[in-house]
Amino acid sequence: MATAADSLALAAQARRSYVERLLYGVPGIVQAVEEGARLLAAQTAEHGIQYKRRDAAADLRRAAPLWVSGMTTALRVSLGNGMVSASRPGDLPLPGRAASMTLVDDDTIEVEILSSRLALAMMDKSSWEFTDLRSRMSAMERRDELDTNDVLRPHVLARIVTAAWRGASLNHDLWRTLQGVIHEEFAHFAEEAYHETNRWLVQKGVLPDVDLRPFIRRTRNGQGAAGGGGASGGPATVASPAGTGFGRTGVGEETRMMTRAGGFARGSDHAEAVLGRLNRLIGRQLPDFSRTAPMNSASPELRAAITDAQQGIQRRLGSGSPDSPRTSPGQVSTPALLEELHQRKQALKKAASTPVERATIEIVALLFQSILTEERIPAVVRVWFARLQMPVLRVAVSEPDFFATVDHPARRLIDRMGACVMGFDSTSRAVGDALEREIKRVVQVVEAYPDTGRRVFQTVLTEFEKFLENYFQNENEATRKGVSLAQQVEQRETLAIQYTIELRKMLNEVPVQEGVRDFLFQVWADVMAMTAVKSGAQGTETKTMKRAAADLIWSASAKVSREERAEVIRRLPPLLKTLREGMDHAGVSPERQDEHIQRLNNSLAAAFTAKTAAIPQERLEELMVRLETLEEMLPESADVDIDEAMVLDLSGHESAELEVVGEGGSMPTPAMLTWARELQVGGWYMLDYRNRNEAVQLAWQGLRRQLALFVSPHGRGILFQQHRLAAFLQAGLLVPAQDESLTVRATRSALAKLDVDPSRLLN
Repeated sequence: MATAADSLALAAQARRSYVERLLYGVPGIVQAVEEGARLLAAQTAEHGIQYKRRDAAADLRRAAPLWVSGMTTALRVSLGNGMVSASRPGDLPLPGRAASMTLVDDDTIEVEILSSRLALAMMDKSSWEFTDLRSRMSAMERRDELDTNDVLRPHVLARIVTAAWRGASLNHDLWRTLQGVIHEEFAHFAEEAYHETNRWLVQKGVLPDVDLRPFIRRTRNGQGAAGGGGASGGPATVASPAGTGFGRTGVGEETRMMTRAGGFARGSDHAEAVLGRLNRLIGRQLPDFSRTAPMNSASPELRAAITDAQQGIQRRLGSGSPDSPRTSPGQVSTPALLEELHQRKQALKKAASTPVERATIEIVALLFQSILTEERIPAVVRVWFARLQMPVLRVAVSEPDFFATVDHPARRLIDRMGACVMGFDSTSRAVGDALEREIKRVVQVVEAYPDTGRRVFQTVLTEFEKFLENYFQNENEATRKGVSLAQQVEQRETLAIQYTIELRKMLNEVPVQEGVRDFLFQVWADVMAMTAVKSGAQGTETKTMKRAAADLIWSASAKVSREERAEVIRRLPPLLKTLREGMDHAGVSPERQDEHIQRLNNSLAAAFTAKTAAIPQERLEELMVRLETLEEMLPESADVDIDEAMVLDLSGHESAELEVVGEGGSMPTPAMLTWARELQVGGWYMLDYRNRNEAVQLAWQGLRRQLALFVSPHGRGILFQQHRLAAFLQAGLLVPAQDESLTVRATRSALAKLDVDPSRLLN
């Protein structure tokens, strides 16, 4: 058996193996980047772009040896203890760079951005392999997480790559020109290194049960080549005809950090970063924007213009009356929606009295332009999102923190409604009438209370959350059956745990034979719970099962007289019949029933030979009374955890309509467990399970979120316990259908447009 010291030594050896593999591959990966740069330069493009690419290829060719030298030097430093101690990319020891050289702040920030994007590209490709490797390292080193500067982390390798790039006198513009090539090559490079290290550890017997996924190394032309370790399973990426390079690049790349299971980052952290960038950009154009105190209301001219615009939009897009007929999605096309809102924006800007008001109008317009062009929002509800623009603008001009905080109720409302209607493929399903009616009602309530600010948004957000709970439970045909079955599972497991707790208290000082005690705790508590769920706590069948528990306790106590033994023999056949019927109804297999009965027979035989203590008759009568009134003594359901410590197997609840997930995933970190608890009902996810990869919707969460039910568009339910759910998130087997929330995506889109033309804030 391996000692702790052996495990630590093996972990250190694994790090050295990983670094040595990187060192061996660095010259080849730089050569591959050179080849990619050459191919990129050969593509047809505008003269200026083509000239820039040719220069980039030539500069890289000249500096490649120094780039290789910089990376190998930094990697060799980590061979000692597996750490790269650097607070920022520029702190790494690199040849050809003076020790006294310092960086200006903007340059440092730019390098960190490039490094972060490279790390995210690596993680996007190799998250599964990194997750498995991290699990193995955590098991060997007996700690929850890798050190921040651990060489195994993708961001550490990315830091080495970018620092060596700068040390080779290669500039940022050249990197951006070749960013797609660099990301693609180093993502595959990291993935293969992780896979080979995982393979080596599996050969050493470290967590061999963790799935070592088949690896197809994808080349630049998209053809698979035989190789080692777990690819993400996505299609091969090829050079963009527009000349953006290889792989997935662009402004959205950094947001994938939120949903990649290998490196969990909370969505709110990412959203705050995006909002912070927006405020910094606006602040450069309008220094007063971020310093503006809450104004409580816009200028009178702008308030009147917003009211006119809202009323005009209501007339154009449908009556504002709650009793109006359903708006047909074909009545107003998306281009018509955008044109209508653009004309309103122009009129609002003319009515604005300050630059801050004009900037606010522009930003809100850009947000809704992005939202309304989101293809995954079904056309039938797009019109209701359009009608939210004026109420949101009214809040934004009076509450500047709308642009500064991620938890503003207006943002949260838009995100929650968007998450519910944005399935992974909105063309394959229709929005339910009840959900559409509720979204319509929410928007009309917001429109009806224009002067209440965030309060009306908070009110309807709370109402929408309550609606969703009822909707999936009672109104949605695809989810109603699954939610009902999941609730029965929760009720049964909660009762079983409660019964077990109370039985342990009751038998704590009663001399009950160990085999009988185990049977009562591990089997019969569940049988009583199942019966109580089906026939009620006071039902005849439930009382029969409780009586059987008392009879079993009595039968297993010492029988010293002939009369007592005769009574046991008389009562034993009907008791065993009841025990088998109870186990049969609870889904216990015949083989397991035979095993339980055999153990009970051994316990009863011990009672006949007086090897157990006798239980006084008055104590037995007291036990029976307590069993009959057991429900009155149970703790509140909300205080009971349905966790794997007490419920090891829920597979007995599986049926044609309900799948119970009992295996799979990777060892979750505390952050993943937190994420699992924070998932919100109504959100869509992609689930990889039992050879299917399909869209599912989170339809129900149990008390304290210990159980979660996902339902496919066809109505099949998939039930998770919290720990297993976190394991699937960790392994990337369950990922959100949306990389980021609707408002964050819209904010990034607005940022991209403002980056190109910041003057539109002032015009």
